[in-house]
Amino acid sequence: MKHEELPENTSDTLLNVLHANIRIAIKILAVLMVIVIYWSIADAIYVLYMRLSAPPYWLLNVEDILQTFGAFMVVLIAVEIFINIRLYLGSHVLPVELVVGTALMAVARKIIILDLKVVSAEHVLGLALVTIALGITYFLVRHKTISKSKNSLKQGEE
Repeated sequence: MKHEELPENTSDTLLNVLHANIRIAIKILAVLMVIVIYWSIADAIYVLYMRLSAPPYWLLNVEDILQTFGAFMVVLIAVEIFINIRLYLGSHVLPVELVVGTALMAVARKIIILDLKVVSAEHVLGLALVTIALGITYFLVRHKTISKSKNSLKQGEE
């Protein structure tokens, strides 16, 4: 989906200046996201170190493993968000499939670290519905992308 909202050049000088500033703001977001990625890696290392240095030493229980997975998933989600920003900067195209995939990863992280002793049935049901909705959305977007690719290949052959 091409974003004509931020064209490179318009006949209106003010709009050109405003659009350039928005592109600069997006670049700043990309830099901040890289900082967040490194911070998240440091946090994942810290979480793992704290879990392994607590008695019993060098052993992880299931809860520790889930918290470690959660810390790792945060890093992966941050990387996916950076990729979204990078793709937007490079092409001015909103990568819908990637955005939905990132959202699915964020929900998966929530499910992985979910403590079923603490959350209500409504919370679990809500997560299930969001997961199903995102899964269907991802399937439909992916199916449409594959169909477009096949159609363009067929047209190229003719």
